[in-house]
Amino acid sequence: MASEQGSSQMDATLGRRIEPRDFVETFNPRALRKETYLLYEIRWTSSKIWRNSNRNTTHHAEVNFIEKHTSEGRIRPRTSCCITWFLSWSPCWECARVIKEFLSQHPKVKLVINAARLFHHTDPQNRQGLRDLVASGVTIKIMGMSEYCYCWEQFVNYLPGEEAFWPRYTPDPMMMFALELQCIILNLPPCLKISNSHQNQPAFFNLTLQNCHYEAFYLLALGLLTVFCRN
Repeated sequence: MASEQGSSQMDATLGRRIEPRDFVETFNPRALRKETYLLYEIRWTSSKIWRNSNRNTTHHAEVNFIEKHTSEGRIRPRTSCCITWFLSWSPCWECARVIKEFLSQHPKVKLVINAARLFHHTDPQNRQGLRDLVASGVTIKIMGMSEYCYCWEQFVNYLPGEEAFWPRYTPDPMMMFALELQCIILNLPPCLKISNSHQNQPAFFNLTLQNCHYEAFYLLALGLLTVFCRN
């Protein structure tokens, strides 16, 4: 039983899993840690699945992923596959540019990005970079409870009996990041303010809504405005 053997039962990905502490600390939406982790899943049309992870080195995690899998031939220009990323930070504008170029050269690749937090979300270039990705067909979402549970089950080397011990973070930061992501996609001014005195201390979140935010969200609720976030 899985509860007796932890994540090792019938698991070919065991050597590629990250430790529970790394996952809990790095993907906490209220902990603004500098490092970026990328958990990824590649699904080919042949039903083959590959899961692994990487992190920032001299390059950002997203660039490391692209360079690794293109150089090793796992993803070729004619490869048809779906790539799902679980990122502790959303891509910066420079990574967004690299991702766009990668997708233009690999037109049969579908990319879904799940981010725990938005990276420097008030920076105009970062905001435009995310909009450019959405316009290129990338699905971008903020991680919720189901994504944290999935990552724990598929990417974390949890101990025997701890398969259900995935972190239950408070939902407030998730909802606020999700709201800010909609503002970015709709090209609205930032509505989320984040403050913290120390990197390893929980951050404080505050929403500052303007009339344009209320108007846009009202139209979204009525179905009169569409957020182009493809599924």
